[in-house]
Amino acid sequence: MQQWTAIILAGQRPGENAFAASHNVTAKALIPVAGEPMLGRVAATLLRCPEIGRIVVLAQEPDALLAGALGWMAAEPRIATARAGDGISTSIAAVAGSEAAPWPVLVVTADHALLTPGMVAEIIASAGDSDAAVALVERRVVEAAYPETRRTWLRFSDGDYSGANLFALGGPAAQKALALWSRVEKDRKKAVRLLFYFGPMLALRAITRTISLDAAVAKVARRVGLSVKPVRLSIAEAAIDVDKPADLALVERILAARRA
Repeated sequence: MQQWTAIILAGQRPGENAFAASHNVTAKALIPVAGEPMLGRVAATLLRCPEIGRIVVLAQEPDALLAGALGWMAAEPRIATARAGDGISTSIAAVAGSEAAPWPVLVVTADHALLTPGMVAEIIASAGDSDAAVALVERRVVEAAYPETRRTWLRFSDGDYSGANLFALGGPAAQKALALWSRVEKDRKKAVRLLFYFGPMLALRAITRTISLDAAVAKVARRVGLSVKPVRLSIAEAAIDVDKPADLALVERILAARRA
């Protein structure tokens, strides 16, 4: 089996300090979920995945995160750290494909507290030989299980989709996808504004729901000259990360139900 490098995004964005401080920790990635820092939960899950050969924690001060309750991560030979720069995508681009993080690369966020080996296996298996693959979950799947959760939805003719914070990067060609991401990441939570980066006609067709997800992704991929695959995950929890207190409460309930 080909071994992947998992890059965990564990940096701080503006506005997240207050969320972390409300839980008496210095970084959002350290907020405890079911008694364990989120970052530790994600790392432990990835270590259980046979597809993952090594892990890189990417953050502004990554070594400071791997202390105290997460000291075990600093001692784990399959886990390394890398310092993030000003932007998410440029920081990934700087480490992806390096000796520390050889291709192929799976990008996941530290706040994906519900991550499971099944989700990892599903996106890696579905990515195939594409240059890049992005995991999404259809709204019907999410709301059938968790109607109370609020997500950012991208609307297309074949349904509404939420990102699952999982990105498979197959090789050096994926650097083009990261360059594109660097231009749009500041509007990642504003679906309509995000679509305008790819041209007014594509945005109009998406707004009027006259184009499918696959067709829209194919148009974007042709524009940047690489193969991109949208992967529809079948697991509702894949769309739920911890961005706010309501998310944290929901994740705690889900994990309590799993334990029961």
